[in-house]
Amino acid sequence: MSDGLFLAEKPRVLRVAELARSIKELLESNVPMLWVRGEISNFVRAASGHWYFSLKDEQAQVRCVMFRHKNQILLQGIGNGAQVEVQAVATLYEARGDFQLTVEQLRPAGLGVLYEQFAQLKQKLEDEGVFAVERKRALPAFPKRIGLITSPQAAALRDVLTTLKMRLPGVPVILYPAPVQGAGSAEKIAQAICTANQRAECEVLILCRGGGSIEDLWAFNEEVVARAIFASDIPVISGVGHETDFTIADFVADERAPTPTAAAQRVVPDRHALLQGLRDTAQHLQRAQRNRLQNAMQAVDYLQRRLVHPAQQLQRQSQQLAQLQQRLQRNVAHRLQQQQWRCQAVVQRLRGAGSDFVRLQQSHVHWAERLAKTVSTLQMQRAVRVENAAHQLKLLDPRQVLSRGYSLVQDEKGHLVSDATQLANGQALRITFAKGWAQTEVKARGGQVE
Repeated sequence: MSDGLFLAEKPRVLRVAELARSIKELLESNVPMLWVRGEISNFVRAASGHWYFSLKDEQAQVRCVMFRHKNQILLQGIGNGAQVEVQAVATLYEARGDFQLTVEQLRPAGLGVLYEQFAQLKQKLEDEGVFAVERKRALPAFPKRIGLITSPQAAALRDVLTTLKMRLPGVPVILYPAPVQGAGSAEKIAQAICTANQRAECEVLILCRGGGSIEDLWAFNEEVVARAIFASDIPVISGVGHETDFTIADFVADERAPTPTAAAQRVVPDRHALLQGLRDTAQHLQRAQRNRLQNAMQAVDYLQRRLVHPAQQLQRQSQQLAQLQQRLQRNVAHRLQQQQWRCQAVVQRLRGAGSDFVRLQQSHVHWAERLAKTVSTLQMQRAVRVENAAHQLKLLDPRQVLSRGYSLVQDEKGHLVSDATQLANGQALRITFAKGWAQTEVKARGGQVE
């Protein structure tokens, strides 16, 4: 070999983890989410709730995983041998280097179209208010007649009739036969509901069928059945399939029962429970009646002890009357004695007051004379004081002063002038004399007169 061969660049060596990661990225980026159909095998439900299984057909198989938060939304469980369709993402489990599908959705194979039709019709009717809770009616507590819509050959018919007979055998049952599976069954079920409403023979309708696949129950998912239930004047209870089966009829009906037997149990009460309730009520009434009777007997005994013979009652009232009469006599005698004592006391006081009458009369005359003298003296004193006051007033009368030659000088405002310094030359003055007055004017003024 030549030396050039030994100098050639060596290829890069990858670690296993790097190779697995590269293949995983290549798968996830180039293979979109897709639907795959196959048969389940090697199904394992782990303690964590995750599902592990293989999806296979006649030529190949692939490992699958469906995590717990995805499989919890499924209404039905799955198992080995089930034909399913899965929506999954292709990936690589790096720890083992296994190619696998991570499942997002799972449904029975071939039912994808039916599920889509179911969801579309359900949404349509829900938007129209067909499922509204406020329009649903309560079932009658004790129906006089029960209408049953199902196939005469259905096993559910025997279950319902047996349950009704056990619970309340006296209630008549009217069967409105209709096929519950196959072509045209939905129209015949709807016609049976309309017939029951036209005949108006019963107070409640049971729409029932046993369990089965979604194809077997599909008649109860048809719009014609939903419309008939919605238009029914008679309350309808739906008992279709098993507890995990849900149909459009269940959502429209006034009430849904998980099974046909449960529907029969819901429609009529249990006679054993009713009889037990009647026995309990009867016992309660008996106890109440017994208690009332005992109370009445005790009341009679109490009233009997209080009841007195008329002769005894008359004798007792006579004794009470005699006692009252004695008390009245004593009170009258006592009052009379008190009045006598009071009269004697008044007489004695009058007798004692007779000797003082003359003395009081003399004292009255004496005081009358003194009063007359005092009044005369006071009158004379008041007359003298009045006369003196009149004399003083006469001396103070200004007219007396004016009559002696004096006069009053007033300015133009009527004020008396007593000081010449208050006057001004040319000022008008009014001079009042003992007789008459004169108007004058200041020509000159002098100082104080000595």
